Amino acid sequence: MNRGRPLGSEVRQNIIELLFVKGKGYGYQIHKWYIKQFPAVSQRVIYYNLKKGLETNEFQVETVKTIGEFSWGSSSERNYFKLGKKAKPSGKLK
Repeated sequence: MNRGRPLGSEVRQNIIELLFVKGKGYGYQIHKWYIKQFPAVSQRVIYYNLKKGLETNEFQVETVKTIGEFSWGSSSERNYFKLGKKAKPSGKLK
C-alpha cells in the first residue's frame, strides 16, 4: 500500500481542462472560471494547485506583465499560466 498523498488532484485536473479550453489565464481569472464550472473552492486552493502544477510540469508561466500605478508602488506582476508538457487534458469541457 502506498503511503502519503496521491500525486493527482481533481482540482488541478479541472484547472488543466479550463486552460485547455481558454488557452492561458492568471490566478484570479482561473478562479473565476473555476467557480462557474465546478464546485466552489477557495482562491488559496487554486494558487496552491497552480504552484504544485509548476513543480510537476503540468503548468508553465507564459508571460509576466507589469501593469499600472498602484497604491503600493508603480507596478504589479501578473503571471499567466498555460498548459505544460505533462498536462493531460481529457477534453470534458468544450
